[in-house]
Amino acid sequence: MSMEEATSARPVRVVVVANEKGGSGKSTVAMHIAVALMKRGQRVATIDLDSRQRSFTHYIESRRAWAKRVARDLESPEHFCVDEKINQSTGQDEVTASKALTDTVDALMHTKDFIVIDTPGHDSDLMRLAHSIADTLITPLNDSFVDLDVLGSLDADTLGVTGISHYSKTVEEARHQRLVSGHVATDWIVLRNRLSMLASRNTRLVSAGLQELSGRLGFRCIEGLAERVIFREFYLRGLTALDDLDEITLGTRPTMSHVTARQEVEHLLDAMDLGAMDLGAMDLGKSMEGGQAVDQNRDAA
Repeated sequence: MSMEEATSARPVRVVVVANEKGGSGKSTVAMHIAVALMKRGQRVATIDLDSRQRSFTHYIESRRAWAKRVARDLESPEHFCVDEKINQSTGQDEVTASKALTDTVDALMHTKDFIVIDTPGHDSDLMRLAHSIADTLITPLNDSFVDLDVLGSLDADTLGVTGISHYSKTVEEARHQRLVSGHVATDWIVLRNRLSMLASRNTRLVSAGLQELSGRLGFRCIEGLAERVIFREFYLRGLTALDDLDEITLGTRPTMSHVTARQEVEHLLDAMDLGAMDLGAMDLGKSMEGGQAVDQNRDAA
């Protein structure tokens, strides 16, 4: 299927979370977006294109298993994972995988409001297709010069931008193709993820580099999630910072870290402005043990 056919008029909005470098928190971001949308009444499907690691798929499977274990209704999307057998390097398998993706999106066009797609950390035809159908592209980026290299190169002395990366060129090409085909360009959001909670010279310099690249490449740069242990703990039980803050749901007593993480996620989602997402503040005290958060010093908020 051509890019023009894949991006034909459809009521569903496609959100792609992508970065050619691993370890940036793509699956965590994708899961929080999907759950946030469902909690606000949207019909959501999710697709995992990383058929080797399957982090997104495992996250959702853990959520369903935990919901059954604690007898709680935890919103879970209709989920699809590209089969491992067709995500190989041969040209024919790439064609098969691309067709599987477009067929899945087409099948969900009129039954879902949003499709959230998580991607592997490497380039492929399948990755490029995902970028071409993205209404919103979210690129999580760890707050370091190592990860900044995914977007562009900087001069070692002046820290000025000297060039753009292979990945940035991929995004530019996908956005251009959409415009040529008469579609609105992808809204590209670069998410500064795993932020240090302490101000540093490195943080300021990375911020300056991102601002310059933003003007050159046309993306929106917003602050993502801080480096918190709590987000890593959520994964095994398939939980998010948006789930009920009670001991049964969490499997542990809620803490101020849970509250702070929820506030952080809500601010992030509000800044993304995905459309059809009314991000009115949730009740942070809902189902808190005795109305109080305990262990306030754990995972310092």
